[in-house]
Amino acid sequence: MACSKCLTIENMNPCLKKMEFPVRGPLLVRAAEIEKELQEGKKKPFDRVIRANLGDSQAVGQVPITFIRQVLALVTYPELLSDPKFPKDAKERAKTILSGCIGSSIGSYTESAGMEIVRKHCAEYIENRDSIPADWHNIILGDGATEVIKAVMELLINEIDGKKAGVMVPIPQYPLYSAIPAKYNMHMIRYYLDEANNWSLSISELERAVNEAKKCCKPRAIVVINPGNPTGQVLTQKNIEDIIKFAHKENLFILADEVYQNNIYDSNSKFFSFKKVLMEMGPPYNQMELASFMSCSKGYMGECGLRGGYSEIINLDTEVRAMFVKSISAMLCPNNIGQAVLDCVVNPLKKGDPSYELFEKEKSYILESLKERAKMVYEAFNSCDGMSCNVVQGAMYAFPQIKLPPKAIEKAKSLNQCPSVFYCFQLLEQTGICAIPGNGFGQVEGTYHFRTTILPQPEEFKRMLNIFKKFHEKLMAEYE
Repeated sequence: MACSKCLTIENMNPCLKKMEFPVRGPLLVRAAEIEKELQEGKKKPFDRVIRANLGDSQAVGQVPITFIRQVLALVTYPELLSDPKFPKDAKERAKTILSGCIGSSIGSYTESAGMEIVRKHCAEYIENRDSIPADWHNIILGDGATEVIKAVMELLINEIDGKKAGVMVPIPQYPLYSAIPAKYNMHMIRYYLDEANNWSLSISELERAVNEAKKCCKPRAIVVINPGNPTGQVLTQKNIEDIIKFAHKENLFILADEVYQNNIYDSNSKFFSFKKVLMEMGPPYNQMELASFMSCSKGYMGECGLRGGYSEIINLDTEVRAMFVKSISAMLCPNNIGQAVLDCVVNPLKKGDPSYELFEKEKSYILESLKERAKMVYEAFNSCDGMSCNVVQGAMYAFPQIKLPPKAIEKAKSLNQCPSVFYCFQLLEQTGICAIPGNGFGQVEGTYHFRTTILPQPEEFKRMLNIFKKFHEKLMAEYE
């Protein structure tokens, strides 16, 4: 007699079935299949897949920062501390990190919130950035920013007056912010960024979204991504002030995703942290609950796979804080390699340190190169008929709009595909370029987009844009 399954698709957690994460969805699966087909010698109109789908710098050729990798080598194999090939400052940094580990071993557990020494360095980094005091007790380290974002959002899960919790999320958005509410059975409140005004955020749109949402949920938080993913815009100080005032009026917890704070390319744009603006606004705004997030996966570091990140959480209720500490203790601790990378980022080298000049040279090269690629993608996409792209002020992505001919839209619908999905699958199959359809991030009804990174190295990026332009012209002519 066959054993029946306890867990079936009918009786499993329904929230997981609703959850989607398109940046690792069907297109990425197909891209991996195509790579295997190429390895097996199958003929294609291209010789390799160009992965422009994920914000993964090193996967597309970015070279790691030397100092960071030297420190990692030393903390994972301390016998190298006697090796003269390693500079003195890397050895001192490794010793400092190891002193924060129980038993002086990177393989031991740390405190649930992360190493005290790294959290103190995070607080110093924030103070230096904002010229405002930061308390290291408010710093929580995590396996990338993702895990601490999840941990904070878990605090909000509760029905109030019979209504589930609602979280305001920008559209377009990074799909993490649609996946988490789906997984946690929360209501995602969509507020739309204004594409015609370089993806700006209007307070009237926030008010429309929150008032509509109150009919079916209890709005409890607002997510703001600055610089924007996938849109690349950078908020002004005035815009941030208005958002804070709106959040105060609606009694919302602010979740500020600031992982791209080092990635500012537009000379007219400047990064302002929500913490700095909120504190400088004074009472009552400086008493509001705010969690801001930073990661070593982005910026100039690009250490995505090592999973290091932090959150600074301010003005949390004392009893809630105790419950939060209890909840993160169940995860034991963040991984120590990620914590070591984060320490190299938040406690940067100083002038006069042996590794300082090389560190600054590598960092500047990466950021200047990204700035050039941000300009290149803007110019290339706007030179294509039937496409428009806003200035990439920051972050690592472009989110152009494609104005598809009616016949292309009809063809997509005949395949039961969203037109932006159809476009991206055609792009992949014909050119090997893997980009992500706009519907995975959210888009205004009747508009079609895709997200591409600006991360392929300069020569490969130029090649990608040239291939892209030819594909776009061919597709538009085919369905005109």
